[in-house]
Amino acid sequence: MNNRFATHDTFVVERVYNTNRDRVFTAWSDPTIKSQWFQKAEEFDFRVGGRESNSGGPPGGPVYRFNARYEEIVPNQRIVYTYTMDMGETRISVSVTTVEFKQEESETRLIFTEQGAFFDGHDSPEAREHGTKIMLDKLCEVLKHESMTEQNQ
Repeated sequence: MNNRFATHDTFVVERVYNTNRDRVFTAWSDPTIKSQWFQKAEEFDFRVGGRESNSGGPPGGPVYRFNARYEEIVPNQRIVYTYTMDMGETRISVSVTTVEFKQEESETRLIFTEQGAFFDGHDSPEAREHGTKIMLDKLCEVLKHESMTEQNQ
């Protein structure tokens, strides 16, 4: 019998974006914008009870599947979702994520909190936090590009 275990952890990542919170929230709620900084969704139903899913992975490597359910949405303030992450046929984690949007003068502070259970050493809180930081930095680049495009029009 295999020794199965779960590692529980919470991490928080904060970013400040040089735009208003409506724009940052829209980057999460609009599938076209979101696909510029997050894996393109195969299913995207942004409403309480709605689902988002995608899959992908490195060439020749395992396929990872993200399957989320939106639990709470407060426009321009908060998104709460639960999600599972699978590697092939193996469940590697289950998480609850809260994304908060705080207006600070002309900027937006985004507070991303993930509470996760990571299974059997297939994933770790440290690896997930690292990937989240990369993802939120990519969101910053998308928002900067969007702002520059708008200024040039």
